[in-house]
Amino acid sequence: MVSLTADMSPLHPDRNLALELVRATEAAAIRSVPFIGRGAKEAADGAAVDAMRAFLTTVSFDGTIVIGEGEKDDAPMLFNGESVGNGRGPKCDVAVDPIDGTSLTAEGRNNALSVLAVSDHGTMLDASSVFYMDKLVTGPAGVGVVDIRLPIGENIRLLAKALGKPVDEIVVSVLNRPRHDKLIAQIREAGAGTRLMSDGDVAGGINAARHNARTDMCVGIGGSPEGIVTACAIKALGGHIQGRLWPRNDDEAQRATDAGLKVDGHIYEADDMVQGNNTIFVATGVTNGELVAGVRREGGYVYTESVVLRGASGTLRRISSEHLFSKWL
Repeated sequence: MVSLTADMSPLHPDRNLALELVRATEAAAIRSVPFIGRGAKEAADGAAVDAMRAFLTTVSFDGTIVIGEGEKDDAPMLFNGESVGNGRGPKCDVAVDPIDGTSLTAEGRNNALSVLAVSDHGTMLDASSVFYMDKLVTGPAGVGVVDIRLPIGENIRLLAKALGKPVDEIVVSVLNRPRHDKLIAQIREAGAGTRLMSDGDVAGGINAARHNARTDMCVGIGGSPEGIVTACAIKALGGHIQGRLWPRNDDEAQRATDAGLKVDGHIYEADDMVQGNNTIFVATGVTNGELVAGVRREGGYVYTESVVLRGASGTLRRISSEHLFSKWL
Protein backbone atom coordinates (compact mmCIF):
# COMPACT_ATOMS: atom_id res chain seq x y z
CA MET A 1 0.00 0.00 0.00
CA VAL A 2 0.98 3.60 -0.41
CA SER A 3 2.20 4.87 2.93
CA LEU A 4 0.25 8.01 3.72
CA THR A 5 2.00 11.01 5.20
CA ALA A 6 0.38 13.73 7.25
CA ASP A 7 0.49 16.01 4.21
CA MET A 8 -1.26 13.46 1.99
CA SER A 9 -3.84 12.60 4.63
CA PRO A 10 -6.83 10.93 2.97
CA LEU A 11 -6.42 12.87 -0.28
CA HIS A 12 -4.19 10.43 -2.16
CA PRO A 13 -5.03 6.94 -0.89
CA ASP A 14 -4.58 3.70 -2.78
CA ARG A 15 -8.28 3.28 -3.40
CA ASN A 16 -7.80 0.69 -6.12
CA LEU A 17 -6.37 -1.87 -3.71
CA ALA A 18 -9.36 -1.57 -1.40
CA LEU A 19 -11.79 -2.12 -4.27
CA GLU A 20 -9.80 -5.07 -5.61
CA LEU A 21 -9.90 -6.71 -2.20
CA VAL A 22 -13.68 -6.35 -2.13
CA ARG A 23 -13.84 -8.50 -5.26
CA ALA A 24 -12.14 -11.30 -3.30
CA THR A 25 -14.59 -11.20 -0.38
CA GLU A 26 -17.53 -10.93 -2.80
CA ALA A 27 -16.28 -14.03 -4.61
CA ALA A 28 -15.95 -15.97 -1.37
CA ALA A 29 -19.45 -14.97 -0.25
CA ILE A 30 -21.02 -15.83 -3.61
CA ARG A 31 -19.36 -19.25 -3.75
CA SER A 32 -20.78 -20.04 -0.32
CA VAL A 33 -24.38 -19.58 -1.50
CA PRO A 34 -25.06 -23.27 -2.33
CA PHE A 35 -24.02 -24.23 1.20
CA ILE A 36 -25.95 -21.70 3.29
CA GLY A 37 -28.28 -23.60 5.62
CA ARG A 38 -27.16 -26.98 4.26
CA GLY A 39 -25.24 -28.17 7.33
CA ALA A 40 -21.88 -28.54 5.57
CA LYS A 41 -19.60 -25.93 7.12
CA GLU A 42 -16.36 -27.40 5.76
CA ALA A 43 -17.77 -27.49 2.22
CA ALA A 44 -18.82 -23.85 2.56
CA ASP A 45 -15.42 -22.88 3.91
CA GLY A 46 -13.61 -24.80 1.18
CA ALA A 47 -15.59 -23.09 -1.57
CA ALA A 48 -14.98 -19.67 -0.02
CA VAL A 49 -11.25 -20.34 0.42
CA ASP A 50 -10.86 -21.43 -3.21
CA ALA A 51 -12.73 -18.37 -4.49
CA MET A 52 -10.83 -15.93 -2.31
CA ARG A 53 -7.48 -17.46 -3.20
CA ALA A 54 -8.28 -17.33 -6.94
CA PHE A 55 -9.22 -13.66 -6.85
CA LEU A 56 -6.30 -12.65 -4.64
CA THR A 57 -3.86 -13.94 -7.27
CA THR A 58 -5.09 -11.20 -9.62
CA VAL A 59 -4.64 -8.30 -7.18
CA SER A 60 -1.69 -5.96 -7.78
CA PHE A 61 0.15 -6.32 -4.50
CA ASP A 62 2.81 -8.50 -2.93
CA GLY A 63 1.00 -9.96 0.03
CA THR A 64 1.99 -12.45 2.70
CA ILE A 65 -0.66 -14.12 4.82
CA VAL A 66 0.17 -13.46 8.46
CA ILE A 67 -3.17 -14.58 9.84
CA GLY A 68 -4.75 -17.53 8.07
CA GLU A 69 -7.93 -19.28 9.10
CA GLY A 70 -8.79 -22.95 9.21
CA GLU A 71 -6.53 -24.95 11.51
CA LYS A 72 -8.78 -24.38 14.48
CA ASP A 73 -11.73 -26.01 12.71
CA ASP A 74 -9.65 -28.48 10.70
CA ALA A 75 -10.98 -26.75 7.60
CA PRO A 76 -9.42 -25.80 4.25
CA MET A 77 -7.29 -22.72 4.53
CA LEU A 78 -5.19 -19.99 3.06
CA PHE A 79 -2.20 -20.94 5.17
CA ASN A 80 0.08 -18.68 7.18
CA GLY A 81 3.08 -17.61 5.14
CA GLU A 82 1.37 -18.13 1.77
CA SER A 83 2.13 -15.48 -0.83
CA VAL A 84 -0.91 -13.83 -2.41
CA GLY A 85 -1.33 -11.21 -5.12
CA ASN A 86 0.40 -10.97 -8.46
CA GLY A 87 3.71 -9.98 -6.85
CA ARG A 88 3.64 -6.47 -8.29
CA GLY A 89 2.94 -3.43 -6.19
CA PRO A 90 3.18 -2.74 -2.46
CA LYS A 91 4.33 -5.36 0.04
CA CYS A 92 1.58 -6.07 2.54
CA ASP A 93 0.66 -8.21 5.51
CA VAL A 94 -2.67 -9.97 5.00
CA ALA A 95 -5.22 -11.48 7.36
CA VAL A 96 -7.93 -13.67 5.85
CA ASP A 97 -11.13 -15.24 7.07
CA PRO A 98 -12.98 -16.51 3.98
CA ILE A 99 -15.98 -17.21 6.22
CA ASP A 100 -16.07 -15.81 9.72
CA GLY A 101 -18.90 -17.94 11.02
CA THR A 102 -18.79 -21.28 9.18
CA SER A 103 -21.32 -22.74 11.63
CA LEU A 104 -23.58 -19.73 11.10
CA THR A 105 -23.38 -20.32 7.35
CA ALA A 106 -24.06 -24.04 7.62
CA GLU A 107 -27.07 -23.42 9.85
CA GLY A 108 -28.37 -20.42 7.90
CA ARG A 109 -28.05 -18.08 10.88
CA ASN A 110 -27.14 -14.39 10.91
CA ASN A 111 -23.78 -12.56 11.03
CA ALA A 112 -21.52 -14.72 8.81
CA LEU A 113 -19.00 -12.64 6.87
CA SER A 114 -16.19 -13.04 4.37
CA VAL A 115 -13.30 -10.93 5.62
CA LEU A 116 -9.90 -9.60 4.50
CA ALA A 117 -7.58 -7.19 6.27
CA VAL A 118 -4.37 -5.67 4.93
CA SER A 119 -1.63 -3.51 6.43
CA ASP A 120 1.90 -2.43 5.54
CA HIS A 121 4.46 -5.24 5.45
CA GLY A 122 5.79 -6.14 8.88
CA THR A 123 3.09 -4.34 10.86
CA MET A 124 0.61 -7.12 11.67
CA LEU A 125 1.02 -9.25 14.79
CA ASP A 126 1.37 -12.96 14.05
CA ALA A 127 -0.66 -14.44 16.89
CA SER A 128 -1.27 -17.76 15.14
CA SER A 129 0.52 -19.76 17.86
CA VAL A 130 -2.45 -19.15 20.17
CA PHE A 131 -5.95 -19.84 18.90
CA TYR A 132 -7.82 -17.64 21.37
CA MET A 133 -7.69 -14.07 22.64
CA ASP A 134 -9.60 -12.26 25.37
CA LYS A 135 -10.81 -8.96 23.88
CA LEU A 136 -12.43 -5.67 24.83
CA VAL A 137 -13.81 -3.46 22.05
CA THR A 138 -15.73 -0.18 22.21
CA GLY A 139 -16.30 2.86 20.06
CA PRO A 140 -14.34 6.14 20.35
CA ALA A 141 -15.98 6.99 23.68
CA GLY A 142 -14.07 4.15 25.31
CA VAL A 143 -10.61 5.35 24.27
CA GLY A 144 -8.64 6.20 27.41
CA VAL A 145 -11.65 5.29 29.52
CA VAL A 146 -12.13 1.51 29.68
CA ASP A 147 -9.39 -1.03 30.34
CA ILE A 148 -9.51 -4.80 29.97
CA ARG A 149 -7.71 -5.14 33.33
CA LEU A 150 -10.65 -3.59 35.17
CA PRO A 151 -13.70 -5.58 36.33
CA ILE A 152 -16.40 -5.68 33.67
CA GLY A 153 -18.86 -3.87 35.90
CA GLU A 154 -16.49 -0.93 36.32
CA ASN A 155 -15.86 -0.77 32.57
CA ILE A 156 -19.60 -0.69 31.95
CA ARG A 157 -20.07 2.19 34.39
CA LEU A 158 -17.14 4.12 32.94
CA LEU A 159 -18.37 3.68 29.38
CA ALA A 160 -21.93 4.65 30.31
CA LYS A 161 -20.62 7.88 31.85
CA ALA A 162 -18.49 8.61 28.75
CA LEU A 163 -21.47 7.99 26.48
CA GLY A 164 -23.77 10.08 28.65
CA LYS A 165 -26.41 7.41 29.13
CA PRO A 166 -27.59 5.24 32.01
CA VAL A 167 -26.02 1.87 32.67
CA ASP A 168 -29.28 0.08 31.95
CA GLU A 169 -29.08 1.30 28.34
CA ILE A 170 -25.63 -0.21 27.77
CA VAL A 171 -25.63 -3.38 25.65
CA VAL A 172 -22.62 -5.71 25.69
CA SER A 173 -22.07 -8.40 23.08
CA VAL A 174 -20.31 -11.61 24.06
CA LEU A 175 -19.95 -15.06 22.53
CA ASN A 176 -22.43 -17.48 24.06
CA ARG A 177 -20.01 -20.06 25.45
CA PRO A 178 -19.85 -21.90 28.79
CA ARG A 179 -16.53 -20.16 29.49
CA HIS A 180 -18.43 -16.87 29.55
CA ASP A 181 -21.18 -17.86 32.00
CA LYS A 182 -19.58 -15.88 34.85
CA LEU A 183 -18.83 -12.90 32.59
CA ILE A 184 -22.42 -12.79 31.33
CA ALA A 185 -23.72 -12.90 34.90
CA GLN A 186 -21.40 -10.04 35.89
CA ILE A 187 -22.57 -7.90 32.96
CA ARG A 188 -26.18 -8.36 33.98
CA GLU A 189 -25.42 -7.79 37.66
CA ALA A 190 -23.86 -4.46 36.69
CA GLY A 191 -27.21 -3.48 35.18
CA ALA A 192 -26.32 -3.72 31.49
CA GLY A 193 -27.96 -5.86 28.84
CA THR A 194 -26.29 -8.60 26.83
CA ARG A 195 -26.38 -9.59 23.20
CA LEU A 196 -25.21 -13.18 23.02
CA MET A 197 -23.49 -14.22 19.81
CA SER A 198 -23.39 -17.83 18.71
CA ASP A 199 -20.39 -17.18 16.45
CA GLY A 200 -18.82 -14.40 14.40
CA ASP A 201 -17.07 -12.10 16.83
CA VAL A 202 -15.54 -9.96 14.06
CA ALA A 203 -18.97 -8.49 13.35
CA GLY A 204 -19.58 -8.23 17.09
CA GLY A 205 -16.45 -6.18 17.62
CA ILE A 206 -17.06 -3.87 14.67
CA ASN A 207 -20.67 -3.27 15.65
CA ALA A 208 -19.57 -2.31 19.16
CA ALA A 209 -17.27 0.34 17.69
CA ARG A 210 -19.71 1.84 15.17
CA HIS A 211 -21.42 5.02 16.26
CA ASN A 212 -24.90 4.01 15.14
CA ALA A 213 -24.93 0.35 16.15
CA ARG A 214 -27.09 -1.32 18.78
CA THR A 215 -24.26 -2.49 21.01
CA ASP A 216 -21.76 -0.47 23.02
CA MET A 217 -19.09 -2.99 23.95
CA CYS A 218 -17.84 -6.41 22.86
CA VAL A 219 -15.99 -8.56 25.39
CA GLY A 220 -14.82 -12.10 25.98
CA ILE A 221 -12.65 -14.83 24.56
CA GLY A 222 -12.78 -15.42 20.80
CA GLY A 223 -10.35 -16.28 18.07
CA SER A 224 -6.95 -14.57 18.03
CA PRO A 225 -7.08 -14.26 14.20
CA GLU A 226 -10.41 -12.48 14.56
CA GLY A 227 -8.83 -10.15 17.10
CA ILE A 228 -6.14 -9.02 14.67
CA VAL A 229 -8.68 -8.61 11.85
CA THR A 230 -10.96 -6.60 14.13
CA ALA A 231 -8.06 -4.34 15.12
CA CYS A 232 -7.61 -3.37 11.45
CA ALA A 233 -11.25 -2.28 11.33
CA ILE A 234 -11.14 -0.46 14.66
CA LYS A 235 -8.32 1.72 13.30
CA ALA A 236 -10.77 3.17 10.79
CA LEU A 237 -13.55 3.61 13.34
CA GLY A 238 -11.43 5.42 15.92
CA GLY A 239 -12.48 2.89 18.51
CA HIS A 240 -10.81 1.05 21.36
CA ILE A 241 -9.50 -2.51 21.29
CA GLN A 242 -7.35 -4.43 23.76
CA GLY A 243 -6.53 -8.11 23.85
CA ARG A 244 -4.62 -10.70 25.83
CA LEU A 245 -3.75 -14.10 24.48
CA TRP A 246 -5.55 -17.04 26.07
CA PRO A 247 -3.57 -20.28 25.56
CA ARG A 248 -5.59 -23.42 26.12
CA ASN A 249 -2.79 -25.43 27.71
CA ASP A 250 0.89 -25.36 28.65
CA ASP A 251 2.01 -26.66 25.27
CA GLU A 252 0.24 -23.86 23.45
CA ALA A 253 1.63 -21.31 25.90
CA GLN A 254 5.15 -22.61 25.25
CA ARG A 255 4.68 -22.42 21.47
CA ALA A 256 3.53 -18.84 21.86
CA THR A 257 6.54 -17.96 24.01
CA ASP A 258 8.86 -19.60 21.48
CA ALA A 259 7.26 -17.43 18.79
CA GLY A 260 7.98 -14.28 20.78
CA LEU A 261 4.44 -13.74 22.03
CA LYS A 262 3.55 -12.74 25.59
CA VAL A 263 1.00 -14.95 27.33
CA ASP A 264 1.39 -13.95 30.98
CA GLY A 265 -1.57 -11.59 30.96
CA HIS A 266 0.23 -9.06 28.74
CA ILE A 267 -2.14 -6.54 27.23
CA TYR A 268 -1.92 -6.03 23.49
CA GLU A 269 -3.12 -2.57 22.51
CA ALA A 270 -4.38 -1.70 19.03
CA ASP A 271 -0.94 -0.58 17.86
CA ASP A 272 0.57 -3.82 19.16
CA MET A 273 -1.83 -5.83 17.01
CA VAL A 274 -1.43 -3.65 13.91
CA GLN A 275 1.14 -0.87 13.78
CA GLY A 276 0.16 2.44 12.23
CA ASN A 277 -3.07 3.48 10.56
CA ASN A 278 -2.42 2.33 7.00
CA THR A 279 -4.94 -0.48 7.20
CA ILE A 280 -7.70 -1.73 4.95
CA PHE A 281 -10.52 -3.94 6.18
CA VAL A 282 -13.12 -5.38 3.81
CA ALA A 283 -16.07 -7.64 4.54
CA THR A 284 -18.92 -9.03 2.47
CA GLY A 285 -22.04 -10.44 4.06
CA VAL A 286 -22.59 -14.19 3.73
CA THR A 287 -25.73 -14.24 5.84
CA ASN A 288 -27.74 -11.25 7.03
CA GLY A 289 -26.38 -9.23 9.92
CA GLU A 290 -26.34 -5.82 11.54
CA LEU A 291 -23.13 -4.86 9.76
CA VAL A 292 -24.05 -5.96 6.21
CA ALA A 293 -26.81 -7.82 4.42
CA GLY A 294 -26.13 -11.38 3.37
CA VAL A 295 -25.55 -12.57 -0.17
CA ARG A 296 -28.81 -13.49 -1.88
CA ARG A 297 -29.92 -14.88 -5.22
CA GLU A 298 -32.98 -13.53 -7.00
CA GLY A 299 -33.75 -14.68 -10.51
CA GLY A 300 -30.70 -14.31 -12.69
CA TYR A 301 -28.75 -12.17 -10.24
CA VAL A 302 -26.75 -12.52 -7.05
CA TYR A 303 -26.69 -9.50 -4.74
CA THR A 304 -23.91 -8.68 -2.29
CA GLU A 305 -23.30 -5.97 0.28
CA SER A 306 -19.81 -5.12 1.50
CA VAL A 307 -18.05 -2.60 3.72
CA VAL A 308 -14.60 -1.09 3.24
CA LEU A 309 -12.88 0.53 6.21
CA ARG A 310 -9.66 2.49 5.69
CA GLY A 311 -7.61 3.42 8.71
CA ALA A 312 -5.73 6.24 6.95
CA SER A 313 -8.86 8.19 6.06
CA GLY A 314 -11.14 6.98 8.86
CA THR A 315 -13.90 6.03 6.45
CA LEU A 316 -16.46 3.25 6.23
CA ARG A 317 -17.90 2.75 2.76
CA ARG A 318 -20.72 0.46 1.73
CA ILE A 319 -20.70 -1.27 -1.64
CA SER A 320 -23.81 -2.94 -3.05
CA SER A 321 -23.24 -5.09 -6.11
CA GLU A 322 -25.35 -7.04 -8.60
CA HIS A 323 -23.72 -10.06 -10.23
CA LEU A 324 -25.04 -12.10 -13.15
CA PHE A 325 -25.73 -15.53 -11.69
CA SER A 326 -24.65 -17.25 -14.91
CA LYS A 327 -21.11 -15.93 -14.44
CA TRP A 328 -20.71 -17.43 -11.00
CA LEU A 329 -22.65 -20.54 -10.10
